[in-house]
Amino acid sequence: MPSLTFEEAKEILKNENEEFARIYRKHRELDEQVVELEERRFLTPEEEVLEKKIKKDKLRLKDKMAEMVRDYQSTHKEG
Repeated sequence: MPSLTFEEAKEILKNENEEFARIYRKHRELDEQVVELEERRFLTPEEEVLEKKIKKDKLRLKDKMAEMVRDYQSTHKEG
């Protein structure tokens, strides 16, 4: 039986795993904040620090989601 793709596993987790869904929503919120900051012509020094913090937090969440997907893929096979 073939393994689930990364995207298939991610979709399953978004719908069935509350922690994954929470992390996914938070990642999307941070992404929207980054886009909002990047659309500004100039950032204050405080906004630049905030943007870097948001990007780091976003990357941390992305890494956590990827880890959860890999764990799911390793324990679930497509039936």
